[in-house]
Amino acid sequence: MVLSTAACITGLDVEKRLRLPYTDGMKNEVIVHRRGRVGYDFAIRQAGAKLVEIGTDMGATLADLESAITERTAAIFVFYKNLCMDGQIPLEQQIEIAKRRGIPLIVDAAAQLPPVENLWNFTRMGADLALFSGGKGLCGPQSSGLILGRSDLIAACAFNACPRPFIGRPMKAGKEEIVGLMAAVRWYLDLDHAALMQTYEDQVAWIIAAFSGRPHVSARRSFPSEAGQPMPRAEILLDEQGLGLSRDEVLRQLYAGSPAIHLSPAGASGIYVNPQTLQEGQEKIIVERIKEIIVSSQ
Repeated sequence: MVLSTAACITGLDVEKRLRLPYTDGMKNEVIVHRRGRVGYDFAIRQAGAKLVEIGTDMGATLADLESAITERTAAIFVFYKNLCMDGQIPLEQQIEIAKRRGIPLIVDAAAQLPPVENLWNFTRMGADLALFSGGKGLCGPQSSGLILGRSDLIAACAFNACPRPFIGRPMKAGKEEIVGLMAAVRWYLDLDHAALMQTYEDQVAWIIAAFSGRPHVSARRSFPSEAGQPMPRAEILLDEQGLGLSRDEVLRQLYAGSPAIHLSPAGASGIYVNPQTLQEGQEKIIVERIKEIIVSSQ
């Protein structure tokens, strides 16, 4: 995010690159939807950009976007998360405005894999850059990231990046991470994605069946994931009063056990099991440990 923002501000201008993150007198405004903002947008400001919010917590209009564009606008940044896109200007319309006004549009899609098609969908739609985590769905090095898009902006990203001693120097990715990410992309593209999704569904179904008919605990399918990915999770629901055991105590014991198991809380008294983070068969280990914790507490 820092590099893509820097690329839009400096291009291949040596003097501008030297000045970052001090951007007075440059095009340094980046437009974002108020509804779409995330804490990670600090990285945009880190490059020296000034965020210009449009709309409200409920959404924005085309007029909001058009009126926010000025001679200082360096880019439009879209944090793409399916669950928060309602109320925002449709991406296709944002792209059309960006093209007409000659402004780069960047899509942050860090967690939007699956589906695999997102690796090319955003740029085919006309986004100038699309950003993905090297970890998460790609299962590559967690310290890596992938920027796809316009060749001139990619060149400007490299222009600001390591090994050069400028704004991107602290974000150094080693050769190991670079090769690891390349291998991860190749591996991900070669996957049978339909079969993988079926594996996720089977794991979720197994967890639901494993708790069926048990007193004070049940499980259900949760869809989509917390990042809006079109994939299921299992949500285990605990009757804390009936069990005499809190959800947080279950999570604590899972983490303290062997093997240590770290799961996410769901709502007030639930637990999510995300098959994307599991190998086949590990869902059974999780279920057995939860059952052991429940039995030992009674």
